Amino acid sequence: MRIIGLDHGSKRIGLAIGDLETGMAFARPALQRTTLVSDLEQIRRMAADEDAGTVVMGLPRNMDGSEGPQAQAARAFGQRLATGGLDVVFQDERLTSWQAAEQIGPRRGRERRSGELDSAAARLILKEYLDAQLSQSSPQEAE
Repeated sequence: MRIIGLDHGSKRIGLAIGDLETGMAFARPALQRTTLVSDLEQIRRMAADEDAGTVVMGLPRNMDGSEGPQAQAARAFGQRLATGGLDVVFQDERLTSWQAAEQIGPRRGRERRSGELDSAAARLILKEYLDAQLSQSSPQEAE
């Protein structure tokens, strides 16, 4: 089953696509934000093209686990996606942007502007979700 990963931001939305069977996730070019309607339509179109029925959205929690304005904006966006027929799951995204920047390396400024950092973060969000799903479905090893 194919799944889309999103790193929701005010200027860009990082995108990734993954597969629940293989547990692999790949970054896709980030979506430059325009209007809410257009952004939602582009993600729904991507889901249809990829035959994905589930979207994993990064939920930007504070380090203490609480939710601030960015998390509320992500939840509102996810709810709008869900009204279009997609299943939306929220995944804690604390430190994923930092991890993505560490993986990309010192070219961080250029990548952030072009959206590569956002999509790398979306890939990490999706990969964490896939790993959790696969560990739940795999039989436990005998001790």
